[in-house]
Amino acid sequence: MLCFSWTFASFLTLRSDSLSTFSRMKRGQRGGEQQQEEGGGGGGGSGPGSPESFKRLRRGSSEKAVQGSFGLDATAEWGCLPQEILLQIFQYLPLLDRAFASQVCKGWNQAFHMPELWRCFEFELNQPASSYLKATHPDLIKQIITRHSNHLQYVSFKVDSSTESAEAACDILSQLVNCSLKTLGLISTARPSFMELPKSHFISALTVVFVNSKSLSSLKIDDTPVDDPSLKVLVANNSDTLKLLKMSSCPHVSPAGILCVADQCHGLRELALNYHLLSDDLLLALSSERHVHLEHLRIDVVSENPGQQFHTIKKSSWEAMVRHSPKFNLVMYFFLYEDEFGPFFRDDVPVTHLYFGRSVSKEVLGRVGLTCARLVELVVCANGLRPLDEELIRIAERCQHLSAIGLGECEVSCSAFVEFVRMCGRRLSQLSIMEEVLVPDHKYGLDDIHWEVSKHLGRVWFPDMMPTW
Repeated sequence: MLCFSWTFASFLTLRSDSLSTFSRMKRGQRGGEQQQEEGGGGGGGSGPGSPESFKRLRRGSSEKAVQGSFGLDATAEWGCLPQEILLQIFQYLPLLDRAFASQVCKGWNQAFHMPELWRCFEFELNQPASSYLKATHPDLIKQIITRHSNHLQYVSFKVDSSTESAEAACDILSQLVNCSLKTLGLISTARPSFMELPKSHFISALTVVFVNSKSLSSLKIDDTPVDDPSLKVLVANNSDTLKLLKMSSCPHVSPAGILCVADQCHGLRELALNYHLLSDDLLLALSSERHVHLEHLRIDVVSENPGQQFHTIKKSSWEAMVRHSPKFNLVMYFFLYEDEFGPFFRDDVPVTHLYFGRSVSKEVLGRVGLTCARLVELVVCANGLRPLDEELIRIAERCQHLSAIGLGECEVSCSAFVEFVRMCGRRLSQLSIMEEVLVPDHKYGLDDIHWEVSKHLGRVWFPDMMPTW
């Protein structure tokens, strides 16, 4: 099987040669007809207008096009390439180039519609007035729904902040009555526009996929008006296949709704939720013997209003989860104000990946070092102007699995940072520290700290620099 390195420029060369060949053939045909009318051309001879001359002309032009574009010594016509090779070529082409290529000849047009090319598709729905991104052409969308909806298996929708884009996505979903999707993702690239739709309209469109697919394994519906009844439809039709469910920021879903999913979808491996959906009952359900072991649990802890109250998860519920799935990853994103951390990190939490998106106090980071023994990754975007020396040393002592850390708007003395790296050693595979974080002291300055850190890491390391633009 041939292996081709394809570029759009070489395709244009080939397409130009093909069109030139077609023009020469048409001129030759007209010339032959004129000679026959004047009596100068034989009916079955090998003159300029004969079928044999057309074949020679096509063969020569095809060889020249191939050799000029790819440097290949080919003797076969492009139109005779096996479907397997065309499929390989088309899979490397961007969608627009693939559409242009389908206009070259009948064989390439047939290749354009091979089912294998339409299993994975991303609908980009953007309005020119609100987005600079290009949108999937409406004519192509109609063609996909008409000819390839039953071929789609891995589908995502990217919509901008306009309600029109979200409505267009729902319109496409409602027409996928012949689909058998395995993955579906609804992605808002800006302000979540699905939330602006009437809930009944969105649920009706999504239910079409839930009912007709019956083989969904991955579902990403963050920031959507999905509700408990629609989740019951999902479970009723896809309980044996669902492995990943991401549904953060879904205000119409209750803890009872997600508990229904946990009770019925025993193959669930990954789950992403808002903290208000997390409960002791849910953790106990995920820890029951009839469930498979959950591999990833992501929890977003987001404050909608300053001073919001958050419930507490019992220590015994977390312990049951760890006993049932000892290797599961608990990823927690915190976007809270400083006075809202009261219920958190009072008891042991089996968090492995911890991200603070807003400023977090020294006190809370100190509690992290005491209660998060399974911690693997820590990112602190901001803290303030009080050095975190003691907190970092405590984390290095207690968190024996820590391998990645990132510090943004914080302060750490150079000596404490070197000691932290020394204690963690070479298991620190990722160390992202802004230069502004490090405060020179009597022992180390910014000019020589990278030597000490590099020595303990076993590789060359420099602090990150703030961009100058």
